[in-house]
Amino acid sequence: MSAGWMGTETNTADNVLQNQYLTFLADQQIFGVPIVDVMQIIRMQKLVEVPDYPPYAKGIINLRGTIVPIIDVRVRLGKPGAEYNDRTCIVVIDVQGRHYGIVVDQVSEVVEITSRNLSDPPKMGGKSVNEYLKGIAKIEDKVIMVLDCAKLLREEELRALTSAANV
Repeated sequence: MSAGWMGTETNTADNVLQNQYLTFLADQQIFGVPIVDVMQIIRMQKLVEVPDYPPYAKGIINLRGTIVPIIDVRVRLGKPGAEYNDRTCIVVIDVQGRHYGIVVDQVSEVVEITSRNLSDPPKMGGKSVNEYLKGIAKIEDKVIMVLDCAKLLREEELRALTSAANV
């Protein structure tokens, strides 16, 4: 087999992966994040609180020697917080080499979302209503709010959380 064919196969596999999204529930609403941004999914564990963290940042965990800041996606999105239970888990995200975890009510499934079933987020006055949304997908009878992991935390917030976690 030629090297050219191998390269084409890799590009196809990468394209398929680019359209895969991990879906989860938060306050009975379905959200999705690109699977390429997901490092791993772990059970909820005891969080170490960090003084002066913002309300949505619930603390840190030690994940195999790496300190990872944890945010509650409900609180970050302006929804009421909820008590954690046996379905609550942490989705560890990688944004430009920095890791943080998002607490979600429950992980659902991996779905394929293509440009055909992805719409732009709603706009009012030329700005997105929710700056964290990449788009809104309709898959069968489900409406999925697709989050932009790089915008869920602004650069300065991510830098502040990760530097405070590494102190």
